[in-house]
Amino acid sequence: MSKNRVFIAGILLAGIIGLFPGWSFGDAYPTRPLSMIVPFPPGGVADLTARPIAAALEPLLKQPVAVVNKVGAGGAVGMQFAAVSKPDGYTLLCALSSISVMPEVDNLFGRPKTYKTEDFVPIALLNADPTILVVRKDAPWNSVAELVADAKKRPNEIKFSSAGVYSTLHVAMAMFTHAAGIQLRHIPTQGGGPALTALLGGHVDAFAAGPSVVAAQLKAGTVKVLACWGAKRLSAFPNIPTFIELGYPEVEFYIWAGLFAPKATLPDNVRILREATKKAATSPEFKSAMEKLNTPVYYLDGPDFQKFWDKDAERLIKAIRAIGKVQ
Repeated sequence: MSKNRVFIAGILLAGIIGLFPGWSFGDAYPTRPLSMIVPFPPGGVADLTARPIAAALEPLLKQPVAVVNKVGAGGAVGMQFAAVSKPDGYTLLCALSSISVMPEVDNLFGRPKTYKTEDFVPIALLNADPTILVVRKDAPWNSVAELVADAKKRPNEIKFSSAGVYSTLHVAMAMFTHAAGIQLRHIPTQGGGPALTALLGGHVDAFAAGPSVVAAQLKAGTVKVLACWGAKRLSAFPNIPTFIELGYPEVEFYIWAGLFAPKATLPDNVRILREATKKAATSPEFKSAMEKLNTPVYYLDGPDFQKFWDKDAERLIKAIRAIGKVQ
């Protein structure tokens, strides 16, 4: 190629780059800090999972990973923010199983969807634990049977907190109250952390919690567990019965946390995120952080996580339809 042609080609290439200033030639992703959106306040399962996984990802991605709490509407605000974020791999979402709930709630009310589950590509499942039914240590009930009997005597007087209307914690309690034929008063908050604060402050009487959220209180003996929503007993609570054991076969629920990216994120960037997350989720540091919260790691890579998510969503959608409209 002559010098003139090389010169002209250089001018043309420079012009193209000028038209698309966001283009980067030869730079390996990621080249700048990442944001990990948590759609709930600090102190809940999503936040308690996001912070150690973000810390474990930073040395692998060689970039800071900042956890950003964007709260509101039972998690819908943060999830919508992540859904419409630029799909460049620099905005991630650490969400709970409630990611499947909000689109169905929108369907229930006949309103435009805040976001769709199809707006996300799953990176990895990080943990999955049955929810546990928690009351204060001084509560008058030492069993689910005692709580149910009391609730039947005084409908809507016993209160429970949740992370918001139709949040995972609300859905879990609704499954139980529907099966038991009781009416409890629902006190929604902005997240798992505030819901626990409401319980400890005496503003509510019960709380469906992820074990990680109440780990410190369990250790201190300020709360007690009456039952769990799993198919089998939790190893951390071998003496605590499941609702299935107690005669409620349809009361089964898991609170899980997973990592997502916007759907149109470049496949190469998704691959890098999946590979890095696998190493981070199986690292001693992350495992140790989860064990301290009574929440063992339950890792699934993107494709397997998708299958898990699809099955779980079916169960949750059925529960939302059973709850119906909550004004």
